[in-house]
Amino acid sequence: SGLANKEKQRVRQLYAEGKVGRAELLEAEAASYHGAGTCTFYGTANSNQMMMEVMGLHIPGAAFINPGNKLRTELTRAAVHRLSEIGWDGDDYRPLGLCVDEKAIVNACVGLLATGGSTNHALHIPAIARAAGIIIDWEDLDQLSAVVPLIARVYPNGSGDVNHFHAAGGIGYVIRELIDAGLLHRDIMTVAGQDLADYGREPMLDDDKLAWRDAPAVTADDTMLRPPSAPFSPDGGMRLVTGNLGRATFKTSAVDPARWTIEAPVRVFHEQNDVLAAFKAGELDRDVIVVIRFQGPAANGMPELHKLTPPLGVLQDKGFNVALVTDGRMSGASGKVPAAIHLSPEAARGGAIAKLQDGDIVRLCATNGTLSVLVDDSEWAGRTPAPTPVAQMGTGRELFAMMRATADEAEKGGSAMLAAAGL
Repeated sequence: SGLANKEKQRVRQLYAEGKVGRAELLEAEAASYHGAGTCTFYGTANSNQMMMEVMGLHIPGAAFINPGNKLRTELTRAAVHRLSEIGWDGDDYRPLGLCVDEKAIVNACVGLLATGGSTNHALHIPAIARAAGIIIDWEDLDQLSAVVPLIARVYPNGSGDVNHFHAAGGIGYVIRELIDAGLLHRDIMTVAGQDLADYGREPMLDDDKLAWRDAPAVTADDTMLRPPSAPFSPDGGMRLVTGNLGRATFKTSAVDPARWTIEAPVRVFHEQNDVLAAFKAGELDRDVIVVIRFQGPAANGMPELHKLTPPLGVLQDKGFNVALVTDGRMSGASGKVPAAIHLSPEAARGGAIAKLQDGDIVRLCATNGTLSVLVDDSEWAGRTPAPTPVAQMGTGRELFAMMRATADEAEKGGSAMLAAAGL
């Protein structure tokens, strides 16, 4: 852990406003990410770590042990030895094809929702599931979210990072508490131990040898980790929003409930850098829903859009009603700004988002699960979709043209390989 997350966020917003320069921004970033290990932000990478634990695919408790110490070394050594035991010619054969079943996939969803993990997993979980012959979609995530409580607040959903989360009880505490609450399937095949209960413990060194002990009975910091009986929120904060614009995901866990419903005119963009230019020119200083389209898997491979968070956060802090609607991808960094992301069908595949025009009134409501443009039906039906921009080429993009051409819709995981295989 380095520079406090609120301070890092403050500097990023000041940079977006042009109030500090690149040198100050780089100084803050260097102070934030200054040591070996994974990013301390609870985004996609660390959400993946959590998911591998609740699916039983790690050595128990390995997710958030930092590198450069004896415990990390012993966990790595244990993983290598375990591979030799469960390999195809080992004594305890446990291939992924047996470990990843319906219960393991549901566990991944529950872990994601209970900890407020990255929305990128609204893409990853369906893709992982389909590779295992299992179908799961955003409606399933929405229904699970309604019954899974949010028991962790890790930056950007809270002030502390993954190191603070680990110190408060970490993944061992989360898994044990969710099992005891009947929210995780205990009876799954894991790569280590008898069942998932072995993951409700935490690794330690006993005379320099790897051992496990029970996770803490009580959280060490109830501002970022709580039991399911006293959660931060009764639901997991991932909503499906639908309407005449299609289907999208809205992560509510970091958004003030007063901002769960936004109705405003749209401003349409095809490039995220154009959004930044409009912001700097003062063109977005008003109630506005920023629409950025042609960002889906078929258009340009879904680049990360979270550089939009600082300017949109600035607008929101000025008192404007602001939201983002996109067929693109915005991970756990989506943070405090209301955002309907991964909108499907995407613009490049004829999705309704391609028909939006500047000034159209759009209503986004996480409470009711709706996303609609308020345009007369006959006018809407008669509109011609915007043409797909010419794809950028160079720096290897040509190599991925086939994958863009065959990619699935976002709700299926945006996978070219699974689509090509007819899965």
